Amino acid sequence: MATVDLCNNGEIATLTLNNPGKLNAIDLAMWQQLAENMAILSVDRNVRCIVIRGAGHEAFAAGGDLEEFVTARTTLEQALHYHGQVALALNAIADCPHPTVAMIQGACIGGGLEIAGVCDLRICNENARFGAPINKLGFSMYPGEMEGLLKLAGAAVMKEILLEGRILTATEAYEKGLVTRVVPDAQVEDEAYATARRICNGAPLVAGWHKQWIRRLQNGRPLNDEEKAASFAFLDTEDYKEGLDAFLAKRKPVFKAR
Repeated sequence: MATVDLCNNGEIATLTLNNPGKLNAIDLAMWQQLAENMAILSVDRNVRCIVIRGAGHEAFAAGGDLEEFVTARTTLEQALHYHGQVALALNAIADCPHPTVAMIQGACIGGGLEIAGVCDLRICNENARFGAPINKLGFSMYPGEMEGLLKLAGAAVMKEILLEGRILTATEAYEKGLVTRVVPDAQVEDEAYATARRICNGAPLVAGWHKQWIRRLQNGRPLNDEEKAASFAFLDTEDYKEGLDAFLAKRKPVFKAR
C-alpha cells in the first residue's frame, strides 16, 4: 500500500513517501496524505524542522503514479480535482512555518521534483537524478506545479528540463541551483539530519520570520513602513533576550519559541 508516513520525534519530524514497489511514485491518496500530515505538523509548536524523504535508497519519488492516470485523470473534471489535491500538498509544504529539508536519494522525477522544489533545502546523494520527461508522455506540467520550480531555478533551467526532457545528474542539478548540497551516497542521511539539527539549534521564531521575509521580498514590491516595523517583532520575544544573554555568557542558548 502506498502511503506517506509521519514520524515525529519532537523537534525533527520525518515524512516518508512510501511506495517502494514503484520507486515511491505518488498516487492521489499519497498527495492527500502529504497535505494532511503537513497540516498536522505546521501547527505543532514542538516541531522545528521537517525532513521529507523517500522510502528505501533507490528513489525520493519517481513522479506521479502513471498507472492511476488511466482511471483518475481522464476528464477535465478529474484532472482539475487531481491537480487541486497536488496543489494542496505543494502549498502545504511551501507555506509551512517550519523549515523543510528534502533528503534525496536516487530518482527525483516529476512530482518528486515538484515536492523537493518547494522544500527550503535539498540535500542529495551523488547518485541522485532529476528531471520531468513528461514531453515523452504527451502531457504538460500543470502551471501551478511549475511555479515552485520556476522560482527556484529560473526560466532557462525549466525550459531545459521540460523541453528536452533530459535527466540531470546530481552535479548538474547543483550547478543549476536545483539542490543545496551534494554528498557521497553513504552520507546523505547523516547530512540531511545534521542540516535539520543545525536549523533546530537556531531560534525557531527567527526561522519562520526568515522564511516569511524571503517570500515577501520575492514579489518585488518595496516594503512599506508597517512591514519595516513588523520586521523588528523579535525585540519583544524571550528568545531574543536569551540569544543575547547566551552570547555574552558564552553558553549555548535555549530557545523556547516565545
